[in-house]
Amino acid sequence: MDKLMERTDDYLKRREHLKDLTEAQLEDRFWELTEKLMNPVVKLAETHTTPSIERSVLLRMGFSSLESTAIVQQVLDHGLMGKGAGHIVYKAAKANGLDIRKAGLQLAEGQLWDGIGNLFGKVSDTLASKDLRPRASEVRANGRSPQRGDRSNG
Repeated sequence: MDKLMERTDDYLKRREHLKDLTEAQLEDRFWELTEKLMNPVVKLAETHTTPSIERSVLLRMGFSSLESTAIVQQVLDHGLMGKGAGHIVYKAAKANGLDIRKAGLQLAEGQLWDGIGNLFGKVSDTLASKDLRPRASEVRANGRSPQRGDRSNG
């Protein structure tokens, strides 16, 4: 039963438009397609969140369940849910020279809200302008970007 298997895929036909590209051109094409793919996901993330998700973010920032619930309620009351509760806490801390925990607790108590809306530009403009490509410092000496599963030397 030693039959030779014949490839039934169309790989060679599908790669025809890529065969003459250099490694750099292929990498540019990869990042272009990645950006095209991720733009709708980023837009969805900007506009779709829930109190549960925001509480979860705050829990990971070190706030207790009760504290995170109070912060999220204040975020809802101020109509800023789309900005992200954790982001609001971070921006408030930075703007007021506080550590994140202290800023979050003050926000939960209804303080620091004056001017919070002014701390945010249009979020979609900020995210859309980000370049997803690795920085020069992230590219290894061999010229390639770190890959999933790669180990760094420090």
